[in-house]
Amino acid sequence: MHELSLALEVIELVQREAGKQGLSAIQEILIEVGDLSGVEADAFQSALELLVKNTILNDAVVKIIQTHGKGICAACNKEFEMKNRLDTCPGCLCFPSEITGGKEFRVLSLLAE
Repeated sequence: MHELSLALEVIELVQREAGKQGLSAIQEILIEVGDLSGVEADAFQSALELLVKNTILNDAVVKIIQTHGKGICAACNKEFEMKNRLDTCPGCLCFPSEITGGKEFRVLSLLAE
């Protein structure tokens, strides 16, 4: 379950940034998790909520935005939505030549006191 280690990394990142800015508490954290990132968003959120006790994120609202995967069809060159990496083009059933979205995993913003 790598979501636990990712949650620890996010907490460490936020604590470092908060220290640089002299912040005492974070009110909200916004995180983007793509469908094709390999991160289970619900498991990550649960791990994060479990690990924030007694940290700068203790009282923060955790918001996760899930983004859909996107690929460009190798045959017809159309962009299509993907739920997993093995999805094929709905028009011609070919695999994508390129995955253009949904691989993201990043902290988008922090709201602080």
